[in-house]
Amino acid sequence: MNTVKKVLKSGQAAIGATASLMSPVDFLADAGYDFLLFDTQHSAVEIKELQYQLQAMKGKRASPIIRVGENRQDQICYALDIGARGIIAPMVNTKKEVENMVQWCKYPPVGKRSSAGSRGEWREFENYREYMDIVNEELVVVPMIETMLSLGNMEDILSVPEIDVLLVGPSDLSINFDVPLDYLNPYYQNLLDKISGACEDAGVVPGMYFIPGGQDPSAFVERGFKFFTLPWSKWATAGIKNGLARIKR
Repeated sequence: MNTVKKVLKSGQAAIGATASLMSPVDFLADAGYDFLLFDTQHSAVEIKELQYQLQAMKGKRASPIIRVGENRQDQICYALDIGARGIIAPMVNTKKEVENMVQWCKYPPVGKRSSAGSRGEWREFENYREYMDIVNEELVVVPMIETMLSLGNMEDILSVPEIDVLLVGPSDLSINFDVPLDYLNPYYQNLLDKISGACEDAGVVPGMYFIPGGQDPSAFVERGFKFFTLPWSKWATAGIKNGLARIKR
């Protein structure tokens, strides 16, 4: 029901691509990615506008994940109600903020998510209790670590039950530690190792919102980062060109 959850439980890396209102999600969702990430923080897209994109992914391999603009109950509710199978909340800095996020993501008795009814976005269930229990179990909860405050509170954040991934925001993390976009800086690299080590101790998967250009994704997997996005347009273009090149014109 949730490819990301299945892949992470297997110990493998869950690899996704970013998507938007204009993306060919019907193609991307079955291209091999484990998830498609829809961003509503740094885009002009409202969460509810994504409903048709998420509907187009129904029955396909990739799971839809939405980054809300802010860690707020109403935004998380909108994203879940249109079918998101994972929630990313940016700029989460304290244990209490993560506890709130989990509460807003999960149905009672685990949390306090409001019910909008089952519309078959996961699958059909025998009863509503089964539906809520399965969604609680399968949903992926992903707070982002991006600031000095969040790094200082990292152990407390990781102690919150029900979080699946602690996601690094590469740009903001580097900016907040005064090495802006200097992703190869030894100080920045040491921060990543600190995050990865703390996640391993807590049994939470560390992730990267994106792999900085020119760096090897496999190297990040070896360091423990098993949730990230990669661009798709160049691969798609290369595949089309290779296909056309085999045709005798």
